[in-house]
Parts: sequence; C-alpha cells; structure tokens
Amino acid sequence: MVEFRIAEASALLGVSDDTVRRLIDAGKLPERLDTHKRKVIDGAALAAYAAAQPSAPEETFGSRVSARNRLVGLVTEVKTDGVMGQVKMRCGPYTITSLISSDSVRELGLQPGSLAVAVVKSTNVIIETPEENK
Repeated sequence: MVEFRIAEASALLGVSDDTVRRLIDAGKLPERLDTHKRKVIDGAALAAYAAAQPSAPEETFGSRVSARNRLVGLVTEVKTDGVMGQVKMRCGPYTITSLISSDSVRELGLQPGSLAVAVVKSTNVIIETPEENK
C-alpha cells in the first residue's frame, strides 16, 4: 500500500499542508498513524479525492514552457485491454492522460494511488515511477 505524508499529499494536490489537514478534519481524506506516529494518507484514497476535483483551465498565454516538462502526480485511474493502457494522473490542479502499452502499465506497477511522473515532450506523455514502486 502506497501512503503519503501530509507534506507529500499537499504537493501532489497543489495545495498547502494546512489545506490537507483541513480536508482530514472534515473527513474528506482518511488518515492514520504510521509506525513512526506520523499522519499518513492512503495513496488510493488521495487519488480518488484528486480525481473528483475539477481540473484547472489550461493557460493559453502569458507563460513560457520548455520543450520538455516533468509533472509529478498521483495515478487516479488505470484501464487496460489486451495491448493498450490508459493512465490518468492528477498533477496538482491538472489532469494528465497517457496511452501506453499494457506491458508498460504492468512493468511500472501503475495503479490508483501510485506516485508517477508524466514526462511531456511534444504530443507524447511518458510515465515514470520511483524505483521503490517496482
């Protein structure tokens, strides 16, 4: 089970630590204490909450973007069939969808609540996971 500390959850949602604490207090995010007595949030529950939030509108002007972008986020949904997989991620206020092979979904261990990085170059989105996900 993937779990995130409050600071990690706030960075993934694109909100402050205090906002995450208020979400916990309001019962919108479940928390528990880990073995070190720190509050943690289940990755799947965090992903479900993130997926239910509206995405931010895309910037159409007024910003400069490099040719390559890396967006850290939570996997919120994974669908696979025989050959292809669809992976939805919540990166702060943005939702990213990538179509990758079903083999890649399995090899990367992608599931709702997983931490991943969407690497965007042109029209392609590449999904990365930290080594500990394997």
